[in-house]
Amino acid sequence: MARSTLSLLSLVISLLIGLGSADWNILNYQNKKVLSGSSLKNYCESWRINVELNNIREFEVVPQECIEYIGKYMKSTQYKADILRAVEECQLYVSSCCNLKDGKDAWIFDVDDTLISTVPYFKKHGFGGIKVNITSLEGWMKQSKAPALDHTLGLFHEIKGKGFKVFLISTRRESLRDATVDNLIKEGYHGWAGLVLRDLQDENKHVHKYKAEARKRLVNEGYRIWGIIGDQWSSFDGTPSAKRTFKLPNSLYYIS
Repeated sequence: MARSTLSLLSLVISLLIGLGSADWNILNYQNKKVLSGSSLKNYCESWRINVELNNIREFEVVPQECIEYIGKYMKSTQYKADILRAVEECQLYVSSCCNLKDGKDAWIFDVDDTLISTVPYFKKHGFGGIKVNITSLEGWMKQSKAPALDHTLGLFHEIKGKGFKVFLISTRRESLRDATVDNLIKEGYHGWAGLVLRDLQDENKHVHKYKAEARKRLVNEGYRIWGIIGDQWSSFDGTPSAKRTFKLPNSLYYIS
């Protein structure tokens, strides 16, 4: 009898431990709606980090419960510090990586949320919590009001000053060329060797394929691509790639 009682007690304790463990699973989607306070913050930070690690892909919107958190991050000093750290690592690499030779040493920058910021637009449009309206976003881009990211502005001129040919490869459409050039110049960018935008034949391509093809054309022209800096993994995917790539944080949207 005593042995049976002990066995039953052990079973009950095991079940309680199992239930407790399940309650502490921050990624349990059945429980996430009841998360609050520090638990919700932890969940949203975990979501953001896994976006940056490219574990979470193809998302169309930021989870509703994380919109406020992502918005605060994208306006925070931590966001700026994260960009600065990436830029510093890039500067360290550039300081000793490359024996520039014949004017064929290239560096590639993305445009949106790498050189200039779309955060002011998303601040007024739900911080990624609603699906991106391309017509609305492009209307905002035509106003040429996107502010520079200060750290990458400095990096742009540092890399150009070392003798690299700087190429900008953007997902923006060719119809936005004048507005994009005006915006970049107004924010202090100048002297790039080429600005690649999507024309009609690129409209239906995945972005990673379009950008890889743009890099292929540079390689075919004899350029050596030493580095790429961008905020989307699609800026780096495919071949040819660069000797080094540097990812800037962006949890507002995903472009593949």
